Amino acid sequence: SAEERQPGWFYPPTLLTNVAPASTVAQTEIFGPVAVAMPFRTPAEAVALANNTPFGLAASVWTENINLALDVAPRIKAGVVWINTTNQFDAAAGFGGYRGSGFGREGGREGMYEYLAPVVTSNARSVTAASLAPQTAPTDDAPPGRRANDAARAVLPPIDRTAKLYIGGRQARPDSGYTRRVLGPDGRVVGEVGAGSRKDVRNAVEAAHEAASAWARRSGHARAQVLYYVAENLSARAREFAARLDGMSGGTGGAAEVEAAVRRLFTYAAWADKYDGAVHDVPIRAVAFAMHEPIGVVGVACPDEAPLLGFVSLVAPLAALGNAVVAVPSERAPLAATDFYGVLDTSDVPAGVVNIVTGARDPLAVVLAEHDDVDAVWYRGTRDGAAAVERASAGNLKRTWTAWDAVDWLDPAAGEGRAYLRESTQVKNVWVPYGA
Repeated sequence: SAEERQPGWFYPPTLLTNVAPASTVAQTEIFGPVAVAMPFRTPAEAVALANNTPFGLAASVWTENINLALDVAPRIKAGVVWINTTNQFDAAAGFGGYRGSGFGREGGREGMYEYLAPVVTSNARSVTAASLAPQTAPTDDAPPGRRANDAARAVLPPIDRTAKLYIGGRQARPDSGYTRRVLGPDGRVVGEVGAGSRKDVRNAVEAAHEAASAWARRSGHARAQVLYYVAENLSARAREFAARLDGMSGGTGGAAEVEAAVRRLFTYAAWADKYDGAVHDVPIRAVAFAMHEPIGVVGVACPDEAPLLGFVSLVAPLAALGNAVVAVPSERAPLAATDFYGVLDTSDVPAGVVNIVTGARDPLAVVLAEHDDVDAVWYRGTRDGAAAVERASAGNLKRTWTAWDAVDWLDPAAGEGRAYLRESTQVKNVWVPYGA
């Protein structure tokens, strides 16, 4: 018939050469028998060309030098890398992309997690953020010299100390020049912090990107040593942090929260070199190994409950597995986090690995979700705030991990574990054929 003689929508196999890296055919996915060839001089240049695209679904590396292939494969930003083969699929090995090719995996253990949800316990406790308790008056049983000194201090005005932002390993004033008051449970102003803005988030993301590659390349053992050091230095200042937390909450649980934060840091330091990948059983003569890779730069919006422990519980697993973090601490009780950067400064944490931007949590979380150079966002806050982060992330296919239920951060079953490690990484499956 006449319809059968029509050529149809068929495109012949085509090889395109002399293509510039910015050409459309080099930047977009072509669903057809079309190959684009670009020359390169060094393996590093080949990796740069391969990564110069907003997509990252799959890649093939072809070479006679298997050592070179295994060096190049981890540096390619793609969810699957085949070595000297292509288009190999199996339910045992996860398949999925990076960046504009989406997130999540199909197949493998990592694919199974996409269909599971955590169990939320009903006995979660909430710690209300509050202020520092007022300075106590001198007691009658104090030594005379101390009573005199206390009386003298009582008439002096308090030191006006405004906690700054922490960006690139340095304290930084907010770009706006504005500050936010931190109120205590009785309404007293107990301190001030910088009011972070979009510009401050941009600066923090730039600092995180400068640190991310070198931090990710460090061995798990090296990252573990840094986190052990952080835990040790926090433990040495336990009384100071406990007093700060007790003052902000109006309670007496500060010591327990600091102790839990130290234990959590030790836990993730131990995990830093033990969260291993896997080797999949695939139906060809090959090994397909799943590599856990850091996500990159992750924005974190912290909860108001347990302002120190909640901050540590979210930042520590990300840092342990090689990510750089831009954290927005508790909006109502940010002083625990601004005190904490003094611990970071004395613990060999590279500049830019942990950045802290204080201010209104939900607006700053949306800025992080909209930022194209932020690879993922973790949010712990309100239902409306979580929904806003999800909406803002839809335009750039950003990974998100949001929750609004109160968490008992003191409970290891809820405040730490493999779920946090899993969300701190993405899985790259590398296929390596062997034999005849």
